Amino acid sequence: MNPKKRRAIFETLQSLNPHPTTELEHESPFELLISVMLSAQATDVSVNKAMRRMYPVANTPAKVLALGEEGVTGYIKTIGLYRTKAKNVIATCRILVEQYGGEVPDNREALEALPGVGRKTANVILNTAFGHPTMAVDTHIFRVSNRTGLAPGKDVRAVETALEKFVPDEFKQDAHHWLILHGRYVCRARVPQCWHCAIEPLCEYRPKTPAPIE
Repeated sequence: MNPKKRRAIFETLQSLNPHPTTELEHESPFELLISVMLSAQATDVSVNKAMRRMYPVANTPAKVLALGEEGVTGYIKTIGLYRTKAKNVIATCRILVEQYGGEVPDNREALEALPGVGRKTANVILNTAFGHPTMAVDTHIFRVSNRTGLAPGKDVRAVETALEKFVPDEFKQDAHHWLILHGRYVCRARVPQCWHCAIEPLCEYRPKTPAPIE
């Protein structure tokens, strides 16, 4: 895909959604961190539903530690892999309290050292909480980047590298949010909804999916 097309794609996505952000509800970097950790192999909807109950009670590392692993489990048992996630949440909160004064660190190395935090989660935190122009490549972004021809890659790291290289600088802060939302609601895995896709004229995917017959 040529640079002119790439720029046009992001100009279009920006015009439709000038200020995109995560659909995970949060009011602090810590709440975002915990919600992103819990969202692995789970929907944002399920995480938000659980956290609406937990955050009013415990929304700092110290308060979550006070709940204990079983207390956290009680709030998140509707989320997939909840036992492992509860263990990681408690271990992460302990590190935040003991090493960072209860604050979420603003650097990749420290974030990726936290239990249950990988590169994608770190990228979300760096981008959404701290304003770094990172690319958090999930299954939606991986699919959209490859299917459209925007930033092809054989694995998520390759796609991340391609996006960092090809996305124009002025769009890098918001790019991964636009692509996640586009993949979630329009460029879906099984049946991409090409018939009402705003970037369809720019997309290099063939064949395009026709509109369903009423």
